[in-house]
Amino acid sequence: MNKPNLLIAQSGGPSMVINQSLVGAVLESRLGDSVGNIIGAVHGIRGILEENFVDLRKESVENLEVVAATPSSALGSVRMKPTKEDCEAIFNILRRHNVKWFFYIGGNDSAETVDIISRTAEEAGEDIVCFHIPKTIDNDLRENDHTPGFGSAARFVASALIGDDLDSRALGGVKIDIIMGRHAGFLTAASALARRRPDDGPHLIYLPERPFDDDKFVKDVMGCVEKYGRCVVAVSEGITDPNGTLIASKFSNERDSHGNLQLGGSGALGDALSELLKVKSGGKLRRVRADTFGYLQRSFPGIASAVDAKEARQVGVEAVRAALSGKYKGGSIAIRRLPGKEYRVSYDVVPLSSVAKETRSMPDEFIAPSGNDVTQAFLDYARPIVGDLPPVGHIEGV
Repeated sequence: MNKPNLLIAQSGGPSMVINQSLVGAVLESRLGDSVGNIIGAVHGIRGILEENFVDLRKESVENLEVVAATPSSALGSVRMKPTKEDCEAIFNILRRHNVKWFFYIGGNDSAETVDIISRTAEEAGEDIVCFHIPKTIDNDLRENDHTPGFGSAARFVASALIGDDLDSRALGGVKIDIIMGRHAGFLTAASALARRRPDDGPHLIYLPERPFDDDKFVKDVMGCVEKYGRCVVAVSEGITDPNGTLIASKFSNERDSHGNLQLGGSGALGDALSELLKVKSGGKLRRVRADTFGYLQRSFPGIASAVDAKEARQVGVEAVRAALSGKYKGGSIAIRRLPGKEYRVSYDVVPLSSVAKETRSMPDEFIAPSGNDVTQAFLDYARPIVGDLPPVGHIEGV
């Protein structure tokens, strides 16, 4: 009898280290003699439905290692929530290809997809083991201390803010950076790692966990300009007004198949905040600029965190080990930080339902009482994941 086959795919937003998880899973699957073919679905579950497959056993180890170190999703990605009819079609295709193990690399919505497929398979009596491999730069997966992709994106954000602060020192004015983060402010908070000197930016950090008040924002910025002669601001794209309404919803109503409002890729929020400062300052703030980092945070080459890459590889390995052990019908791999001063983690199997769809937020102890900064506790949390940042020099007295 032919050995059962394994299928793997990627979903949701790409990251700098998502291919480490893919390659970790593929190479682990090649060990031993349990797995027959290793099938890659191109563009996630859409690729399964279209039977758009590639043979991952044919790839050389050398090429896979190059792919592992390459940003973005090597198999392509998708944002698609499966219907019952989709699941039935997927089961027919998996049976036809003798697939016993299904792996999906992605974030909250991808975990929901795996949970839907897993539950529907169990109800239908299908013999499929479904595993979610974690990935999200937002760092908002429940059960996890942090998620693969966050450390590298955070390193990009912190590095970008170092550069923006240097630019601000040279020319002055107010600079606003809009950073990804729908419900959780971890990525925006990572901008604080850019600070080296007492007057380094970002001088203000606004997170979705705290309501955003227009008048307080203007007052905060004016205070920084008075104190430093300039102001660098990091703002999460997911900030909400005091009523809990997404401020970005005023500029877009586009939603994906999971019901999420599209936030990334638009400069509308930054432009609106810039105009707000110009108007409410009575013209006192003249040089106000904004950048929206958008998709640059996800697939920027040459800046991945070494710790992030290592852990992304390992979650792929752990998912395959768990699935092939025969102990589980499905699950997700969670990264847990071990107690102690030395940075160490463990990898646990958790139920799909515990990570699917719903998100976690920044804990209160990571957010400054002022609501416009982070605490030392957050910096201590993030530094080991992000790693060293580029050195910066300065001329004394400038």
